[in-house]
Amino acid sequence: MRLGLPIALGYFAVAFSLGIIAAKAGLTAPEGFLSSFFIRASAGEYGVYTLVAAQAAYVEVVAMCVVANLRYMLMSAALSQKIAPGTSLLRRLLMACCVTDEIFAISIAHPGYTPPAYTYSAALVSTLFWASGCAVGITAGSLLPPDIVTALSMSLYGMFLAIIIPPCRKDHHVLYVLAASLVLSGLCAIVPVIGGWSSGMRTVVLTVVISAVAAWLKPIHTETDEPA
Repeated sequence: MRLGLPIALGYFAVAFSLGIIAAKAGLTAPEGFLSSFFIRASAGEYGVYTLVAAQAAYVEVVAMCVVANLRYMLMSAALSQKIAPGTSLLRRLLMACCVTDEIFAISIAHPGYTPPAYTYSAALVSTLFWASGCAVGITAGSLLPPDIVTALSMSLYGMFLAIIIPPCRKDHHVLYVLAASLVLSGLCAIVPVIGGWSSGMRTVVLTVVISAVAAWLKPIHTETDEPA
């Protein structure tokens, strides 16, 4: 819990911005708390709240959340190698449910096998702050003046820029994918047929197609890919 507290403080600030977005989508503070408590993913929640605001179908909301959070499957697979043999299936599943980027980082860095209680404790304190931050953001969004709410909602876009800019500077292929995403997203909003789809469905389809093409054209090679 001591190591989870710094993560929790950072989570609260980011979740507050998500709460502003959730407030615009019409969620109440208890609804925001529960959704944040169980999703615990900034990109996933942003997609969910955006689709809720657009009154998208349930299947679109679920599909967006799954696509945005696919990376957690890889993290869980890596974390499984840090679990002691003989650990029950239930404890393994609970550890997987606790995985976020930061919780995974400290769990995978734990020397030796990672005790389930280590991951549980860090996830508990950070998740409570994350969910509370969203609830507070929703409450603030309904009380603050519209101009202040608009300004605060921009902080989330700043967080996304902070996520995508460093990889773009390190790898020009990521920059190409980002540019293609921007161009195709704009084109798909105005072309016939596809332009009639909901924004949520277009985002889901573009995310899957662009990432698949990028992985096919420029796969990331590992040592296991090299010939013996």
